[in-house]
Amino acid sequence: MELFNQSSSRFILLGLSTVPYLKIVFFLMFLLMYMITLSGNLLLITVVALNRRLQTPMYFFLSNLSMIDMCFSSTVVPKILSNTISKDKSISFVGCATQVYFHLTLGGSECLLLAVMAYDRYTAICNPLHYRAIMDWRLCIGLVTGCWIMSFIVSFILTFLTFQLPYCKSNLISHFFCEMPSLFRLSCQDISLNELAEYISVAIVVLGSFLLILLSYLCIFITVLKIRTNKERQKVFSTCGSHILVVSLYYGTIMFMHLHPRSASSAEQDRVVTILYTVVTPMVNPIIYSVRNKDIKEAIRKEVNNEAQL
Repeated sequence: MELFNQSSSRFILLGLSTVPYLKIVFFLMFLLMYMITLSGNLLLITVVALNRRLQTPMYFFLSNLSMIDMCFSSTVVPKILSNTISKDKSISFVGCATQVYFHLTLGGSECLLLAVMAYDRYTAICNPLHYRAIMDWRLCIGLVTGCWIMSFIVSFILTFLTFQLPYCKSNLISHFFCEMPSLFRLSCQDISLNELAEYISVAIVVLGSFLLILLSYLCIFITVLKIRTNKERQKVFSTCGSHILVVSLYYGTIMFMHLHPRSASSAEQDRVVTILYTVVTPMVNPIIYSVRNKDIKEAIRKEVNNEAQL
């Protein structure tokens, strides 16, 4: 059998469609979603950076989330667009490994950062008098840095194990980009170790973060029950609603993708789920936060008015 794991080898990726007019439709659709992702997240980062009222830990974490979403989408969508209109749908072995590594790193960082954001909301609601003392800038920067370092390490291990496999079944990846589950299907070697490493990593990063989020919101819920007025309760829920919605969208698809049995999944199913958390979620995150957050809406309105006056 011919092996495809040499540095000079190339993998072949699927396009979005083989039908000419559908290629144009899908290309324009994904291009539009990508432009919305970049512009929406960049707008949110800019608004937070320019508005002094938003120079708080919550919006610092939100800006980092927007930066991750832009990079996360950029690891995937440009290659999808290129493959859709180009006759050459290949990607080099090194390019594929690089895409897997950064895709895992950014995905893991987002999981951990969402847990940090939940802890920030827990501190603000359950310990309001000590919030500024606890969530100082040193801790905020340390938490974000810790998210990146942990993701770098875990992603390196998973990527290294994945590209040590011999690929002898085919060099055709049944996906729009390089991702571990699709690569596993091409290997002629037992992938039990790789799947075990994947499950352990997901348990530590994804499930661990998710449990921290659940614990944070359990404490928040208990605190809310002690609040007597409905107005105060609604104010608390309004500050947490956007985060809960983003967490539900992101973690639901991530856990489905990486924790369900490989034998029970299909390549088409994996492609649909992956598109949801790598393309759709980064696009809707800034929209969710902007629509449901009064401070963000006011800051955006103020910047628009300033531009109009100029």
